[in-house]
Amino acid sequence: MNLILFGPPGVGKGTQALRLAAAYDLLHISTGDMLRAAIAEGSPLGRTAQKFVESGGLVPDDIIIGLVREVLERLPEEKKGFLLDGFPRTLEQARALDELFRELGIADVRIVMLTAPEHELIDRMLRRGIEQNRKDDSAETIRHRLEVYSAQTEPVKAYYEKSRGVKMADGLGAVDEVTMRIEREIGKP
Repeated sequence: MNLILFGPPGVGKGTQALRLAAAYDLLHISTGDMLRAAIAEGSPLGRTAQKFVESGGLVPDDIIIGLVREVLERLPEEKKGFLLDGFPRTLEQARALDELFRELGIADVRIVMLTAPEHELIDRMLRRGIEQNRKDDSAETIRHRLEVYSAQTEPVKAYYEKSRGVKMADGLGAVDEVTMRIEREIGKP
């Protein structure tokens, strides 16, 4: 089994991704972590990505897909699959990812979208900003990130609803409760 876990900023993707990857013995793939690793390794795509990261720009879709390809082509045999955490973020990335899945013969991909009301997302990220001293969790930045999510990532949901189906899980409540909701949607390990 392979999972794509997505949802708005602050919904708990990172927390749930770590729990699910461990429970299902999946390779946890975070594009942010991948970028840092590729840059540290000095891979050709990592060197290209580094230029964008250092300039503060967004890394283009083709580079991100290339990094995902590198990881999926080297998927450890001892893992039972992978979990993509918060990726794809755009419709173009979703289409390119589906093409990559076809090329690599990856068929069992389940999509789970975590949801929560916007006011809860804002409250969570404001608390996280204070607790973790994160400058990117200011009220203005949070609202902008939610607008970007709505414009760019919501269409990914519609795309996957047509092609693969999307399981929905409420991201409100205790961490264990949210994990159980996701497991009900995808099946227990």
